[in-house]
Amino acid sequence: MAEDSGYKLIAHNKKARHDYIFIDTLEVGIVLLGNEVKSIRQGKVQLRDSFARVINEELWLFNCHITPYAQAHRAAVPDPVRDRKLLLHKRELKKWLGKVQTKGLTLIPVKLYFKKSNVKVQIALAQAKKLHDKRAALKEKNVKREIRKGSKY
Repeated sequence: MAEDSGYKLIAHNKKARHDYIFIDTLEVGIVLLGNEVKSIRQGKVQLRDSFARVINEELWLFNCHITPYAQAHRAAVPDPVRDRKLLLHKRELKKWLGKVQTKGLTLIPVKLYFKKSNVKVQIALAQAKKLHDKRAALKEKNVKREIRKGSKY
């Protein structure tokens, strides 16, 4: 996405690409407090160990760490790892719920970004990679790097 379309990347879960095979992705909104948005604007967010889960027909984000805003009043500072509700249409939720209930699939947040003035999360329907899949991906990556390095000379 281009910068002129109002897209500004805040956080990217690079480890997810290594640990999971992405089947499908979806852009969803997230419910935040004002202090959390200010902290996100400063880039103080971490998606590394976070995941999403459907509870009572609502999609929730767990283990997303948003560092408290430094200038906020101490009484207004929320828990940095609190559960956050994700916003999407009911029909999309029902479609994804059917896929998640399939054995071995999970919902992983991939990116957190601003789209115009709204904070959005890109979540992926993912399947965990086996150890041999990770090794094969690493080997393929190294081969491509060697080919690029060889073509320069």
